[in-house]
Amino acid sequence: MTLSEENYLKTIYHLTGVSDGEVSTNAIAEMIETKASSVTDMLKKLAEKGLVNYKKYQGVSLTDNGRLSAKMIVRKHRLWEVFLVEKLDFAWDEVHDIAEQLEHIKSEQLINKLDDFLGNPTEDPHGDPIPDRDGKIAKIEKMLLSELLQEQSGLCVGVKDSSTEFLKYLDKNQIALGSKIEVVVKEDFDASMKIKVGANEIVISSKIAGNLFVKKV
Repeated sequence: MTLSEENYLKTIYHLTGVSDGEVSTNAIAEMIETKASSVTDMLKKLAEKGLVNYKKYQGVSLTDNGRLSAKMIVRKHRLWEVFLVEKLDFAWDEVHDIAEQLEHIKSEQLINKLDDFLGNPTEDPHGDPIPDRDGKIAKIEKMLLSELLQEQSGLCVGVKDSSTEFLKYLDKNQIALGSKIEVVVKEDFDASMKIKVGANEIVISSKIAGNLFVKKV
């Protein structure tokens, strides 16, 4: 596959999530910032290779081969993120763009050795699951911080928004994977929260709470 074809597969995979549902060409075009006509041309190529199911005006879904291929691209991306953070001391907000380049390395042997070298991690630095070499993904028990009630607590296990701006905001407020977050006050009016992280108490918006995954404790 070309780099562009791999990017399309990964985009469709992220849009469909864990389901096998269909996504529209417009949704794909919006996510990768291109014209719908260009998306249609690429989908035809991917369909010819047996990687997607595509019918005009009916959306697109991944075939079994397409889903496995997409998982392998995601696997490479997230393993490289772990390597960059754990071994090269990059911050978690610095690794996405670099991993976007490294994910297109073709050597399966290299990636499997990288996986073993890192101790076969199941999650990347943002809490997203890493597919194993067979494409299997360990289920992570999580919920959004916004779903917690007042006086409930959770451990931060991931982020929904992995943008640099959001990750820097979390760093500034000393919120990281593994942080215990206690909901001190939850406002009925706008669902904003006063939370306690360690010894610090801060007020966060519903948007922030809706982008943090926690495991209830």
